[in-house]
Amino acid sequence: MPPPPAWAVALAPVAPQIAELEARVAEARAAGRPIAPGEVDVWRALALTPPEAVRVVILGQDPYPTPGHADGLAFSVRPGVAPPRSLRNVFRELGDDLGIREPGTGSLEAWARQGVLLLNTALTVEEGAANAHARWGWGPVTDAIIDAASSGPPSVFVLWGRQAQAKAPRVAPRHTVLASAHPSPLSARTGFFGSRPFSRANAALVASGRGAIDWQL
Repeated sequence: MPPPPAWAVALAPVAPQIAELEARVAEARAAGRPIAPGEVDVWRALALTPPEAVRVVILGQDPYPTPGHADGLAFSVRPGVAPPRSLRNVFRELGDDLGIREPGTGSLEAWARQGVLLLNTALTVEEGAANAHARWGWGPVTDAIIDAASSGPPSVFVLWGRQAQAKAPRVAPRHTVLASAHPSPLSARTGFFGSRPFSRANAALVASGRGAIDWQL
């Protein structure tokens, strides 16, 4: 499934890399290897959040490798799927920051539809093998997406963990960058908890005239 047309201009420079990736992923699927997310959801983050709508970028690592979890949006899971521990920590910080109770869903689609680009740095993974596709060539593709978001009006880039923070130099100075530890249970207590990304993002958006995100799910 090709990227959404709305992102065609941004992704034109990396079209050869996308073609190679799609062929490699298709070959893996044909060989019976379980690849997440499903084919129709690989570009879901871009489909739900076109470039002109981006107000916040939350950058993740790669899709959940647990079967049935990845839905094409960073940190999100399908409705009815119990939130993984990283997402539960996101919800804990959401509650501490804005007083929002833990939602009854792990789906973050409502955020995506408000202009929150939930982007992973790799858009596919082999189930059961975290980071399996990290070196497949997704980097230039997702860098092009970040560059396109950075070329737009003032937005907020939420960079959780060192891998996401490595992308900070790609973000133009007019944007707000909120960097902290990753919400993983291995690192959440080293700077993620208490970082207040949701209220700080809304403050920056309001200050730039772009309006606050409704973080309630």
